[in-house]
Amino acid sequence: MSGFRQGSIHLTRVAGIDLYLHWSWFIVAAIEIEGRNRQYSLWIWNVLEYLALFAIVLLHEFGHALACRQVGGTADHIMLWPLGGVAYVNPPSRPGATLWSIAAGPLVNLALLPALGAVTAFATWQSWAIALPDLYRFVWAIFWIDVGLFAFNILPIYPLDGGQILRSLLWFGLGRARSLAAATVVGFVGALGFLILALWLRSTWTVLISGYMLLNCWSGLKNARAMLRNEKRPQREGFACPGCGARPPMGDLWRCAQCHQNFDTFATGAVCPHCGAQFPNTMCGACQQLYPMSQWLAYAGPVIEGQGTPESR
Repeated sequence: MSGFRQGSIHLTRVAGIDLYLHWSWFIVAAIEIEGRNRQYSLWIWNVLEYLALFAIVLLHEFGHALACRQVGGTADHIMLWPLGGVAYVNPPSRPGATLWSIAAGPLVNLALLPALGAVTAFATWQSWAIALPDLYRFVWAIFWIDVGLFAFNILPIYPLDGGQILRSLLWFGLGRARSLAAATVVGFVGALGFLILALWLRSTWTVLISGYMLLNCWSGLKNARAMLRNEKRPQREGFACPGCGARPPMGDLWRCAQCHQNFDTFATGAVCPHCGAQFPNTMCGACQQLYPMSQWLAYAGPVIEGQGTPESR
């Protein structure tokens, strides 16, 4: 988040969540608004429609963030950028908690549909198409924007919400790593389909979205493979993650932030044997959270399977 945040503007803080707007949003907004200048008689309606689009996107992302907090996770940042929005959520490493955190976003769009539908019905009943044509086009545009966002996000293509919902559902039966691998394979098929559609339509934005999907699928598949490899490693007895309960794998899987050498932080007491650097916190490979070594020693909760490749910090 820190690198991405360097090119963004801090808008405000709502309910403990910092809202950021990436600088590239203004460039794309100018292009998009100019491209829609024939839909309305006044250009201000183009601006309002574009702002309404991102208002709905923002509500969607707040759905993710607040649901994540509801299940005990952390969600402190939301970023708006040309391709939509990103809520930086970190739910507990459990399939149910992850499922609710992800599903809450599309549910916001679904909840908006009755209200937006009522407005469009009222506009039609009152003959706004004749009396207030710009306003009539605007309310219908907002309705279809919400429908489109809902339909797009529930596609079972990783990393869209639908792909992550599929992963969460598979997690119940397949486990954390295998569910991620399965969801990314499905995502590759969907992303390639989107790419073919983009080339057929000659749509630059659809090409960019397809590329974003493919990159995230590849990243997710690599992460799943790393987790599967580490699941096969012997687990270290006497330690368990204070957050998710996963036991750490044995081996030189932690990288020193100073000398960049790998070592087993649980064998050395969170001290790098190469340069002597001490680390106050150790990352869990399963939930990607940092905890002091004393908490790993003191924790005696339930143990679950599923580790990723961690790093000392």
